[in-house]
Amino acid sequence: MLPKLARAVPKVDMTNQITVLSDDAVDPATRSAAHQPALTGCPWHDVNEMLQAAGLRPTRQRLATVYNTLNQLTDAGLLRQVSVDGTKTYFDTNVTAHHHFYLENNHELVDIPDPHLVLSKMPEVPEGYEIARVDMVVRLRRKR
Repeated sequence: MLPKLARAVPKVDMTNQITVLSDDAVDPATRSAAHQPALTGCPWHDVNEMLQAAGLRPTRQRLATVYNTLNQLTDAGLLRQVSVDGTKTYFDTNVTAHHHFYLENNHELVDIPDPHLVLSKMPEVPEGYEIARVDMVVRLRRKR
């Protein structure tokens, strides 16, 4: 059985239909010393706590797109952005270090359940750079 799926977000402008997150009023020192969220089981309370712990606060709409919000959540470490082939971007709620299967036939991204999967050798990194993250996407298709 395959694990939980990450969903692709269709390119739709939701300018007048979303609540936008703002981090402009959050002091950088507060953001870096973010507290652990006190989760109660109440979805509204818990989401608010998680956003505040990441240095974001829910605000009224400010004419932003869904993608601005997704990018803010990604920057805050609440989502993980996974690009498949340059045309599809998935936003994964599992932000731990893990890799993915990409099911070509139905365009789904699935977590690889093996936590011990590693690359045997990393490439040499150019001067002045460091590896931020390695994303392995194993493309699968049904046998013909």
